[in-house]
Parts: sequence; structure tokens; C-alpha cells
Amino acid sequence: MSDRRLRILMIAPTPYFSDRGCHVRIFEEAKALMARGHQVRIVTYHLGRDLEPVPVDRTLPLPWYRKREAGPSWHKPYLDLVLFCKAFGVARRFKPDLIHAHLHEGALVGWLVARLRRIPLLFDYQGSLSGESLNHGFFGANTLLHRLFCSIENRINRLADLIITSSTPGRQELTGLWRLPQERVTALPDGVDTTVFRPYSRSEARQLLGIADEIPVIVYLGLLNQYQGVDLLLQAAKQLIHQGRIFHLVIMGYPEQQYRQLADQLNIASFVTFTGMIDYARAPQMLAAGDLAVSPKVSDTEANGKLLNYMACGLPVVAFDTPVNRELLGDDGIYAVFGDTVDLVNCIAHALADREQLRQQGRRLRSRAVEQLGWDARVQELEAIYQRLLKVEK
Repeated sequence: MSDRRLRILMIAPTPYFSDRGCHVRIFEEAKALMARGHQVRIVTYHLGRDLEPVPVDRTLPLPWYRKREAGPSWHKPYLDLVLFCKAFGVARRFKPDLIHAHLHEGALVGWLVARLRRIPLLFDYQGSLSGESLNHGFFGANTLLHRLFCSIENRINRLADLIITSSTPGRQELTGLWRLPQERVTALPDGVDTTVFRPYSRSEARQLLGIADEIPVIVYLGLLNQYQGVDLLLQAAKQLIHQGRIFHLVIMGYPEQQYRQLADQLNIASFVTFTGMIDYARAPQMLAAGDLAVSPKVSDTEANGKLLNYMACGLPVVAFDTPVNRELLGDDGIYAVFGDTVDLVNCIAHALADREQLRQQGRRLRSRAVEQLGWDARVQELEAIYQRLLKVEK
């Protein structure tokens, strides 16, 4: 990396910051870049909150739009038009060297701003637009709307000068399924700040939650929806209870109301604690309550950043066997057959049977996070990509 310090405008078409994975990547990238001396501004929707030290510019408030959860919305077209107007105004004042656009809508907005400013565009790809919409039930497979979204996604994928992906399978998806040139796409997997996410006092966390020290605790942190496998997790908990397993499940995230109702319907409510939204800054202390972390996300290519938080906190992890999860967890992950609730139950039961072995796995995962997955190394890779980007003739 040269000694030149850059002015970077990030475009985030999302209610940043709302304590979920996509937002964590945006924040951690910006924070790490600023620590290296670069100037960064994030342009985003009116919803969300600011996190120090990253400066944020927001669109005008639209009081009828309050959606903070992930997933598609028919409000997006006009929200992104408002976002473009804001981003262009900020770009005129800030005079960035490049645009770093998150998500597909961000890439489209960023392309317009970048062309008008005659500066290069980097697209930060965190998963397929049409795939996410399909997984969230926005439309059915092979419908007219599905084909339309695929066509739009294909065009947006080709707008950026360079693309980074949040996982290696994501890069393979772009260069394989979408047939983008290999040289335009680089994998930059998520990182974690291991000075923030680290082991804390288990007894203090359990005291806050009202859980006895001797009870094995399973923790989940993240958005609560079917796509994240929360339905499967509660079904697995019911089967574990029927087997006579003693444990408590702590589910940290939002929106939780429908899952409280599901836990009641499954007659497992006394075994489950729902905390609601957990502030990102408090997450490490709350994760300390766990003996075992779970991530039953039902996607085989989209990034799974919560695994990094688990690892950095020294927690062993049960997850489905996917290339994304193996890329992060390596040989110390506990893998269930993809989408298989019965195997998920077996993996959790087997793991909880040997808590000393779990602690050893957790220590190894913490070491892996510190040595290989910190943002200090990731941000230097990002700087090198910026240097390639700045060589693109405009």
C-alpha cells in the first residue's frame, strides 16, 4: 500500500446500523480503514444509529418506512432514489477518490454517482439479490418476477469496476453462475475485531440472564427469520427436550415475537430465553453465557459473519456443513448435514455431552480468529484492491 490516504464514500442502502451481519461488515471495514488514516463517510437510509468513529450521512426521514429487518421491500425503488440524491450531494462536497458500494442497490446508486464524478466503483457483494429475495419468500422460483430480478441482478453485477465478495463461495458464484471475469472479482471474507469480541465472565453473563452456572447453555446471535434457520433451531430444541437433555437456549436478536409464539406452541418456552435486539457493543458480554453457539443458516453461498463473533469469544460452534462455514471454522467446526434438523439435534447433543472438549474447541477457534481472521489483515487486502481500482481508466 502506498502512503496515500484516500477519501472513500461508502453507500449502504440499508437502515445502518441495526445490529445485524451486513451492517457489522460495513462498520468494521470503515473503522479499520479509518484506523489506517483514510477518510470514510457512509451514506445510508434515515433509519438506524451512528457508531463512533465513522461519520454517517442520512437521507431525509420518511416516517412511514420503519423496516429494519433484512429482506426485500417494494419501498426500495423510491428509497434508493432518495439515497442517490443524498449520495450525489455528499460526493460533491466530500470529493471521494472512489465509491465503495454495499449490496446490489448500493452498486446501482454508486454506479450513477461514480459515473457523474468520474471515479471508480467497488461493489461489496454479500450475496445474490434474487437468491435472497427467493429465500425470504418475496416471490416463487422461476416466476416472472424471479426472472426479472435475475436479469436486473445480472446487469448490476457488471456495473462495478471491481467486486469484492464476503466469502470465497460468493466469488465462485459470481465467476461461475453469473460468468463474471475472474480478474474482476476478489474474495475478501469477513473479519472480526478480536480486541472487542473476546471471552468475558460467564458467571456475570448468566447472572444477567438468570441462568444457573451448572446448566449447559446454547446461544444464538443474529436476525430471527426462517432463512437464518431459527425455525429449525426451535424444532431441534423440542427434540432435545424430548430426549431428556438438560440445557437452556438463549436467542439474541430480532424480530422475536413470532418465535416467542412458536416456542409457546412447541411447549418449550421455559427452556428458551429471548433477549430481543442486543446492542453490538454488548454482544461479547452476552455471548459469554454460552457453552455452545449455533448458526443453522440455510444458505450455502452467503456469508455468515456471526461465526466470527462466536469464534473470537471462544465459543465452539454447531453449523450446517457448507463451504462458507468451513472456510471460517475449519476443522474445529461441528457440522450438521445441510438443512437436516435430526442431524442438527445429534450434533448439539453430542457436543453438550463433553463440555471439556467443547472448551478446548472454543480455545482453538479463538486462536484461529486472532491469528487468521482479524480486520488488521483484511484491511490491508482491501487497500491493495483500492490501489488496483484507482488504476482503472475513467
